[in-house]
Amino acid sequence: MKWMTGIAAALLTVAMAVPAAATPGPSWRLHATGSDARLRGLSAVNPLVAWASGSAGTILRTVDGGRTWEQKAPTNTATLEFRDIQAFDAQHAVALSIGEGDASRVYRTDNGGQSWQQTQTNTDPKAFYDCMAFFDQRHGLIVGDPVDGKFEVLATDDGGRSWQILPNSGMPEAQPGEAGFAASGQCIATNGANDAWIGSGGGAQTRIYHSTDRGRTWHATATPLPSSQSSGVFAVAFRDRNHGVAVGGDYAAPTTGAAATSRDAGRSWQASTVAGYRSGVAWLFGTAVIAVGPTGSDLSWDGGRHWRTFDTGSFDTVSCPNICWAAGEHGRVATLMP
Repeated sequence: MKWMTGIAAALLTVAMAVPAAATPGPSWRLHATGSDARLRGLSAVNPLVAWASGSAGTILRTVDGGRTWEQKAPTNTATLEFRDIQAFDAQHAVALSIGEGDASRVYRTDNGGQSWQQTQTNTDPKAFYDCMAFFDQRHGLIVGDPVDGKFEVLATDDGGRSWQILPNSGMPEAQPGEAGFAASGQCIATNGANDAWIGSGGGAQTRIYHSTDRGRTWHATATPLPSSQSSGVFAVAFRDRNHGVAVGGDYAAPTTGAAATSRDAGRSWQASTVAGYRSGVAWLFGTAVIAVGPTGSDLSWDGGRHWRTFDTGSFDTVSCPNICWAAGEHGRVATLMP
């Protein structure tokens, strides 16, 4: 594939050269960020530019491949939890904070974080934003926990400068206790111009919701991942319209992990096993996919059906536009090395 360069090609070479009984040898290269925040939001643009966001009003940006980082958060946001961020380049980014009431907000910068515009503030005390994903530089969605029995979805068609709550007539009824997990910015995923998927937990069954019309209508499908107040689908990713991976488990029992794969756009899901609770997932290239969580990182070469743990360090989220970046607690940020 034309984008299988750099780390992707190197990892493939390693995998082909190592005997089947051995574990391929990628590793994370840590970068000092100067922050102790828990970084649950991550958006890597290229090998040089990446943005990360997290607790205590933290938004970090690097433009030199992780060698140096700058705090770029909006002013007067030290109490906010920035659980998701979408960067389009070194200058343009959209950040999502989560929480009850007006703690759920959206900000956008067009000058590399020198200034921000607050473009959305939740005014409904029953609403709670979870995560965000974009189809392109203009069109994106935010998903929030159910309000009046249905998941709430917001949409933008101007790059996050304004947001509209979509009608919920096309959204199935939520199960009692069902909600999303704001653990990694990856409880919603997009692929192509129109398809989106939302992962859930907390109800009688874990479910993944699929929309083919940018969030106007949705269809819910049960998954084999376990469901409880602390377990469910924490992250979902699709490499094309048909092939998807979901990961999760129980954050209250982090050594208990779960995953599933789909080959039919999310209409059905087949169980697989990861070594522990995993909150982040991303496709590398072809059928290679990576999952991360507080107890380690796993790599699959067959689209998520089989996994091998290659690192036991703690990360919450992962982003792989052309090389893989991961972020997590205590300001940990790393890039994947073969």
